[in-house]
Amino acid sequence: MDESNLIGFKTSSNGDSFTIGMNPSTNEALPGKFSDANEDELNFAVDQASKSFEIFKSTPGKAKAEFLNRVADEILALGDQLISRCCDESGLPEVRIVGERGRTIAQLQMFAKLVEEGSWLEATIDTQQVDREPVPKPDIRRMLTPLGPVVVFAASNFPLAFSVAGGDTASALAGGNPVIVKAHRSHPGTSALIGSAIVEAAQKTGMPDGIFSLLHGKGSIVGQGLIKHPKVKAAGFTGSQKAGMLLYGLANQRKEPIPFFAEMGSVNPVLLLPSSLNNKTVEMLTGSITMGVGQFCTNPGLIISVDSDDLEKFISELGNELSNIESGVMLNEQICNSYNNEIENLLVREEITIDGRAEKSKNLNSGRAILASISGKSFINNFNFSEEIFGPSSLIVRCHNQKELDDVLKTLVGQLTGSVIGNDSELSLYESSIKIMEKKVGRIIFNGVPTGVEVCPSMQHGGPYPASSDSRFTSVGTAAIKRFVRPISYQSWPNDKLPNELQDGNPLNIWRLVDGELTQD
Repeated sequence: MDESNLIGFKTSSNGDSFTIGMNPSTNEALPGKFSDANEDELNFAVDQASKSFEIFKSTPGKAKAEFLNRVADEILALGDQLISRCCDESGLPEVRIVGERGRTIAQLQMFAKLVEEGSWLEATIDTQQVDREPVPKPDIRRMLTPLGPVVVFAASNFPLAFSVAGGDTASALAGGNPVIVKAHRSHPGTSALIGSAIVEAAQKTGMPDGIFSLLHGKGSIVGQGLIKHPKVKAAGFTGSQKAGMLLYGLANQRKEPIPFFAEMGSVNPVLLLPSSLNNKTVEMLTGSITMGVGQFCTNPGLIISVDSDDLEKFISELGNELSNIESGVMLNEQICNSYNNEIENLLVREEITIDGRAEKSKNLNSGRAILASISGKSFINNFNFSEEIFGPSSLIVRCHNQKELDDVLKTLVGQLTGSVIGNDSELSLYESSIKIMEKKVGRIIFNGVPTGVEVCPSMQHGGPYPASSDSRFTSVGTAAIKRFVRPISYQSWPNDKLPNELQDGNPLNIWRLVDGELTQD
């Protein structure tokens, strides 16, 4: 596989700096060198995006839908080449990558359907009332409009679904915004293949030049350079809190601050009620903790319950199950080293009991499943125990009573999810705990695990800080489009000078709220 087959956006050929894909299973370099963007290329990409915005922002929903559907088709047409390269760069099994490709395609098709149907624009019309007393009412019409060039930071743990053509890119394009993607260094070949598919789709559907660009390079240069660029109008990010908050700060320090939507992970607390301490829950949590070698932002990293003989037995059984899990290859060497270091720092603490630990693997960059426990009192006294460890581990908090359990929940910061496992009759008994959890999370789950995020209109993937930078928005589902648009009202404009969606006799299939009543032209 040579470079010419992989580059989705023409980058530097000066040979000064390259990104090279690595196989985490072997630590061997993969074929292909991907030129890191320099300052001139970064500026060119943003300038082109800004020019294309003037055309793309007014592109009808049907045309945008055709483009998004074509992107999905071109990704599928990459076939085994994409699957093979993605597996090599991520260490993830083929079945996972095939499934993730399916999710990526489904997201694109979902947004295509959304923009063609049109109701997401929230077009509302209040007609004038010239005889209203004491003053006449003007004609006012409101809709959502795109922001401008959007920067998307690809994630490490989802090389397809949260990467170059993932949910951030799909929702930004659906909203009428050109997109510039900062490729993740862990999968440059995969990124370039997907980038080429998007470029091909744009050309085949007549989209303006500059509607999409893919840039490789260091985050400190390319990523920060993009956030600081005055023509960039918004950004989407999935990754660590450290990197997310650095970029968030830059976005707000600009002369013109811009929206920066960061999803920064969480420990996703699981509340075990007494009836849940059984083999079914052991099996459910074992699968969730170790899914994808624990490298999910929704990994259940914290389990909370009231201490009892049944809990001690449950901990023993869950620890045994996790001990028998074969250690999988993590996404890259840095992530693996970080996981191992954080685990070792945790386990040397005298407050911690080790309840289960998988055997060390001979494979490179493998992550061992870990289960540890701690008393509620010790947990409350040290905030560090509530911090996320990115990998296949979970910490059980053994609370003395329900009051202490509530106190543990109160110490937690914002989370993506919270889970409650038990039976219906116990919910009223633990009402205070559940109410505390509701304040902390973006999605609260009953009798289920947080991993496996359904892509649908009702999904909320985002929670109070620091799980995300703005809890009012989601990065998954159709509502993700709301991040990259803003409302605008038109007052007393001639009908033929209004956007098509707001005109009387609008020929598009648009649902609108007219004088308080939902109608369809």
